Amino acid sequence: MKVVIVGAGSVGCSIARELLSHEHEILLIDPKPEVIGRSGLRGARWLVGDACEISTLREAKLDEADVVVSATGDDKVNLVVSLLAKTEFGVGRTVGRVNNPKNDWMFDDSWGVDVAVNTPRLMTALVEEAVEIGDLVRLLTLQTGVASLVEFTVPSDSHLIGSTVGVVEWPQDATLVAILRDEAPIAPSSDDVIESGDELFFVSTIDAEHGLRTLLSPTKRNRQTD
Repeated sequence: MKVVIVGAGSVGCSIARELLSHEHEILLIDPKPEVIGRSGLRGARWLVGDACEISTLREAKLDEADVVVSATGDDKVNLVVSLLAKTEFGVGRTVGRVNNPKNDWMFDDSWGVDVAVNTPRLMTALVEEAVEIGDLVRLLTLQTGVASLVEFTVPSDSHLIGSTVGVVEWPQDATLVAILRDEAPIAPSSDDVIESGDELFFVSTIDAEHGLRTLLSPTKRNRQTD
């Protein structure tokens, strides 16, 4: 997969490092040439330039990219890059970093953003996940802000333990897409039994999150059985 990452700061380089470890083809764009030497990245290609300039994006051959990640510390730059990637180069998937949570509402398809990543929110979510087992945590806002990726760690007193995925009456607009158990991902089937400590990942509409939170709440004792 060809991925173009705009912004070679700590966030951009971290993303690049992870993708390189999975053998993806990475091009980083940054206006500061000195970041190349201090990045420590091996295997990535580099382009020094202003990603808000069409000429730079043409030089990067953005039309050949599968994904464009706008990871700079400037929300205006991330929005412009996402919009140009979609409208001028037809990139299939764009990911935009949101630095200021107040700008979150702008990161949608009207600005060419497929997935908005609010870094402070994600960091907060990871902290909450570590200390608040049993709470539903929103990790990402997807598409036009009407859907999200949420995570729930099953506490030891959950009413869901022992139930199979197929018998739980999940909210209509919330889909269980993965179970992480013992650091191994599982593609859930209707016969999988929910265990204590399971991390459940859902794609849900924002509106359905409340129903999902209510269902998963450890205070709910109406246990589902076969």
